[in-house]
Amino acid sequence: MPRPVRCRKIERLPVFRSFSPDDADAVENIELTVDEFEAFRLLDDEGLTQEECAARMNIARTTVTAIYNSARKKIADALVRGKRLLIVGGCCEYAPVEIRQTIMEKGTDTMRIAVTYENGEIFQHFGHTEQFKLYDVENGVITNEQIVGTDGNGHGALAGFLRGVKADALICGGIGMGAQMALADAGIKLYGGVQGSADAAAKALAAGTLQYDPDARCDHHDHHEGGCGHEHPEGGCGHGGCHGN
Repeated sequence: MPRPVRCRKIERLPVFRSFSPDDADAVENIELTVDEFEAFRLLDDEGLTQEECAARMNIARTTVTAIYNSARKKIADALVRGKRLLIVGGCCEYAPVEIRQTIMEKGTDTMRIAVTYENGEIFQHFGHTEQFKLYDVENGVITNEQIVGTDGNGHGALAGFLRGVKADALICGGIGMGAQMALADAGIKLYGGVQGSADAAAKALAAGTLQYDPDARCDHHDHHEGGCGHEHPEGGCGHGGCHGN
């Protein structure tokens, strides 16, 4: 029986989640896991030794070697053969995101909905939103509401911000692919392609009647918002079997 995998500690998540060649149609994807990205970042960008990298990621040095070698092979394959590189998944434990404002308490049986927000409406570009409106739902009824600023976060940090405020679901308009992958890694359910009143949308989701587009995409500069990934959050690994080494 294989030994269970220990979750790898991630201090800084990738801001950009997808890379594609400009001069070719990439027909094949390569998935680089977030922990492979982190090892690559620490070793090649920060210049750490494998021992230092192992300590930062809370894993054995031999594990660092294995995931680093895997990352280099995937990156080389994407660059040499013109494939699309996606950064997603992995058995990871994310460092907490600091929230510099007071957030309403969340009950144990509460679903918290976040909505991209501007002047009462659903803001249509996730990566540029300056506010979210939070709605706490219990038994299909909204019990609390709060408007929060994004603390200057944008693009890559927003998924982490949402996890920091304990959001379970996001309602938005356009959203890039990288952001969608980041939200999935963070365990946040996405309801994209929604327009109109933020309050009405939150009430509809609470009632189970919200109409949304599961294939919603940002319709401008998708490379900037969705090739754009998103930073994620505090909390544990969203994957089972993460124990031991």
